[in-house]
Amino acid sequence: MANMVAENNEKRSADRMVIFDCDGVLVDSETLSAQVMLEMAERLGVSFDTSAALAFIQGRKVADWVAELGETAGQEIPGDFVREFRARCAAAFDRDLAGIEGVEAVLGGLEEQYCCASSAPPDKIRHTLGHTGLLRFFSADRVHSAYEVGIWKPDPGLFLHAAETHGVRPDRCAVVEDSAPGVLAGLRAGMTVFGYAPDGTPPAGPHAVPGDQVTWFGAMRELPALLRRWSSNLPSPAATVPTRNGGIS
Repeated sequence: MANMVAENNEKRSADRMVIFDCDGVLVDSETLSAQVMLEMAERLGVSFDTSAALAFIQGRKVADWVAELGETAGQEIPGDFVREFRARCAAAFDRDLAGIEGVEAVLGGLEEQYCCASSAPPDKIRHTLGHTGLLRFFSADRVHSAYEVGIWKPDPGLFLHAAETHGVRPDRCAVVEDSAPGVLAGLRAGMTVFGYAPDGTPPAGPHAVPGDQVTWFGAMRELPALLRRWSSNLPSPAATVPTRNGGIS
């Protein structure tokens, strides 16, 4: 069954693609990770509330927010901090992780080919998708990690790599993201971006973009209609000119 679901991806429309982020879009992992970070930061004398902890790590490279945490704490971060953070997150995922409500139906009903492009390490992506039963939708070549290409959001390189790998032009790709760096990466790649904001509030921060550049939605049940509208408005492939980075700077 797993191979059959993944192979069906190859039978979908080949001239357009939907690129999903993983954490916070496919799996509800970010709140769990933020709680682990919050508890570990307290040992360093740095306090966060739940929303601030989520905003601090959401969509960011772990090494970047760890470095900032050290600056805020005014001390060197212990050498085993990242290893402990990942181990505690993995335990929390095994205990409490669930898929985003409605995303399985979205994946099963897509007319476009699709993939996952995440800033997380490959083993974490496989762990979270496997634990939630979503890995069956993604063959190995449909999972792309920033750690494999050495490019992290908001740089558009990861999304452009995914598009090039599957032979789809950036202007015929839609990105589903929940973080400000991810949204900005999608726009910089020249792709259409759908922002998932289940609490009704788009992410803020230094990478936040104006709301009129992104279509925000609050529940996965809304996404299929948005994607159908996007797809119906695309010009025929022959009528468009390939672009590698036609997005915003």
